[in-house]
Amino acid sequence: MGSDCLFCRIVAGEIPATVVRETDTTLAFRDIDPKAPVHVLVIPKEHYADVATLAQGDPALAADVLATSAAAAEDEGLLGDGFRLMFNTGVYGGQEVFHVHAHLLGGAPLGPMLARNLA
Repeated sequence: MGSDCLFCRIVAGEIPATVVRETDTTLAFRDIDPKAPVHVLVIPKEHYADVATLAQGDPALAADVLATSAAAAEDEGLLGDGFRLMFNTGVYGGQEVFHVHAHLLGGAPLGPMLARNLA
């Protein structure tokens, strides 16, 4: 991906991040604008725009992202009380950075899945 992708630049070490876990294929780091006491972003090091593209293009890498997410949840002490793992995809899904990333959220009750009823 070009130099305009924020997360590719983090992977390349051009932009600092507080890394909590790293594998050969994935990177997990703290969100700079956390929405919960624990808010970690988990990304593949290889660029894919969204989770659908990742799942179709490289299912093994998608599994790596899930495995890293689970390991980070354990590292952060979230397994006992639970956590939320969320992928925002596309404009309607609220995706802001178009490099697939999982939001690992926990450390307190997270409330309802959506802020309002969309029906």
